[in-house]
Amino acid sequence: MEKVHYISPDPLSFETINHILTENQKLALSDTSTELIVKCKNWLDHKLETEDGPVYGINTGFGALHNRSVSRTELNKLQENLLLSHACGAGPEVPHDVVRLMLLLKIHALSMGKSGVQLKTVERLIDFFNKGIVPVVLELGSLGASGDLAPLAHLFLPLLGHGEVWLNDQKITAGEMLSQNNWEPIKLEAKEGLALLNGTQFMSAHAVYTLLRAFKVVKQADIIAALSIDAFNGRIDPFLEHLHAVRPHPGQVETAGHIRELLKDSELIKQPNKEVQDPYSFRCIPQVHGAVKDAIDYVAKVVKTEINSVTDNPIIFADEEVILSGGNFHGEPLAMALDFMGIAITELASISERRVYRLISGERGLPVFLVANPGLNSGFMIPQYAAASIVSLNKQMATPASVDSIPSSNEQEDHVSMGGNAATKALKIVRNVERVLGIELFNAAQALDFRKPAKTSKFLESFLDEFRKEVPFVHEDKIMYMEIEKAVDFLKNQPTTEFRF
Repeated sequence: MEKVHYISPDPLSFETINHILTENQKLALSDTSTELIVKCKNWLDHKLETEDGPVYGINTGFGALHNRSVSRTELNKLQENLLLSHACGAGPEVPHDVVRLMLLLKIHALSMGKSGVQLKTVERLIDFFNKGIVPVVLELGSLGASGDLAPLAHLFLPLLGHGEVWLNDQKITAGEMLSQNNWEPIKLEAKEGLALLNGTQFMSAHAVYTLLRAFKVVKQADIIAALSIDAFNGRIDPFLEHLHAVRPHPGQVETAGHIRELLKDSELIKQPNKEVQDPYSFRCIPQVHGAVKDAIDYVAKVVKTEINSVTDNPIIFADEEVILSGGNFHGEPLAMALDFMGIAITELASISERRVYRLISGERGLPVFLVANPGLNSGFMIPQYAAASIVSLNKQMATPASVDSIPSSNEQEDHVSMGGNAATKALKIVRNVERVLGIELFNAAQALDFRKPAKTSKFLESFLDEFRKEVPFVHEDKIMYMEIEKAVDFLKNQPTTEFRF
């Protein structure tokens, strides 16, 4: 039976969003949202019919042109022109899952009945989502203030029959898409273009998508680190409960407990003749991984607030009979949070690469470069190079975008968040972290085979058995990038089971 999620003003959770995407759920408007949308639009229409005063973006120009009045006969053309003129994106296409999230989050925002849009406009967006119609949106062009203007313009051009879409794995014109579905273009009415373009859905969709991957990554980082601890013949002492009770940062306590649980029945962790201390990249896993988790929890809190907010402008309060023009479209909360996430999750790859380096260094009874015949074979020498290169790139991308601002629209929009850049960078960083963790897993599995017949824990042995179905032990030099990609894909294909906030 087809699953349907009813859009309402009730808050969206990350778990709900993940179910909508992964289970291919359909969307439908709840009765409550239908009533709110119709009520707001009727009130706006009545106000425009009975009053003559200027209302920003409804009967005036936009941005620096806010003082230019527009006649009632041209209000529809004003909104259409807005979409056409603002579709100035550039660069590569945004991933389809992110575009679908943009649609979902905008539909949810409009469902709160504060934007003055037609019911049929929201219903057409729901049709796009349900039929798998993915507008072509380009990555570059948002300043993250006054909303994500350029990418949102691309997202909604197909409503008018302009732009391009993906449908059934083919890129076609929006006109062809409308024709195939026997749809007429939507004729935008007063306020609608601005309601569609003003908003933070480009930033917030990237944020949600990145967080869903990050939730999985932080858990996998612990599992892979536990494998590396046993592979390196490390100590359990740095993870014991007493140590973290006297510095009880939540993520630190959680990570130490997770490592203890992962290694509780390991033969290797109980072996005698351990080194007195392990390197920081092993010993300080709770402090580093834990700090990353605390940062992600903060980011998730910010993003959850954002995706359940009204972020266009002006905002219509029909019950209070007022239209307020403000700055809810400004992406500063998201920009700072996304920068923080990029900085934090970069550290997962940074410490992971250091563990990789120790595993190939010939210490603690492991062969140099984790190969039986080093010299003839380079073994795992160069995967560490790749990890180091990726980590360095992440450090460069972790430079905050939110500290920058370039004025636009003749200084009317004189401070912007650059949250769009923060958003796209954060996603790239998380993807790179997945690659570095894949390389660590590749190395740790190889090292553990040299520890046989001693075994790690039952859970980790089972995890390794699944991994070995995809990536075999390396006996002699082979093409390594293919094995690395298999390791990365193995991690990506694990289900997301923990939604941290």
